[in-house]
Amino acid sequence: MDLNLKGKRALVTGGSKGIGRACAEVLAQEGCTVLVTARHPQPGPNAKAIDLSQRGAAEALAAWAGDLDILVNNAGAIPGGDLLKVDEETWRRAWDLKVFGYLNLTRQVYARMKARKSGVIVNILGNAGEKLDASYIAGSTANAGLMAFTRTLGGASHADGIRVVGINPGPVATDRLKSLFRQRAEAKFGDPERYPELYVGMSFGRPGTPEEIAWMAAFLASERSAYTSGCIVTIDGGLAARST
Repeated sequence: MDLNLKGKRALVTGGSKGIGRACAEVLAQEGCTVLVTARHPQPGPNAKAIDLSQRGAAEALAAWAGDLDILVNNAGAIPGGDLLKVDEETWRRAWDLKVFGYLNLTRQVYARMKARKSGVIVNILGNAGEKLDASYIAGSTANAGLMAFTRTLGGASHADGIRVVGINPGPVATDRLKSLFRQRAEAKFGDPERYPELYVGMSFGRPGTPEEIAWMAAFLASERSAYTSGCIVTIDGGLAARST
């Protein structure tokens, strides 16, 4: 299917690896000019090193990126832990990047899109925002808040010619997840390379792939999904729909 994205200008944050990198690659395959940001991106004219948790970073990034047709908010990783384990400093540091990073960059990009009456913002969130987990309390709370932000803004953005949508990935086979499962396999089997055995019990016997998230992001950003706004698409193999 041709998504009619050729010639569009897109910005993907956290685009050096995992889901962000897959989003950048898929959008480029579809003919977009893709700008990528990360703390340590691969060098290139369309890449910028930036820490979106810092004050003023969103303004600087928006000025560098210029007018955009597509923004994919993806930067951010929130550590696990329950309420007593995650102290205030850790909580604030994680939220400064993912929560306020998304909000501040969206504010800057939205203003430029509004002036042109056109644009799509795709927020990569996480299914912990709907399948709440006390052992991942900072992440569950952040993702639930960003889900509300996405729906609230996306419910009104049509008036400005803009669509705002979100994706809730479940477990995805990123380097981070593989590293975690290698550690678990080392502890359980004495062999880190047996980590795929620990996928038993996951939907379809495996985690999702970054590309499965990226293709949905591209579709939602395209004219093929032109009547979609203010909603969240969950890609987790049905995990959030389970009662237990």
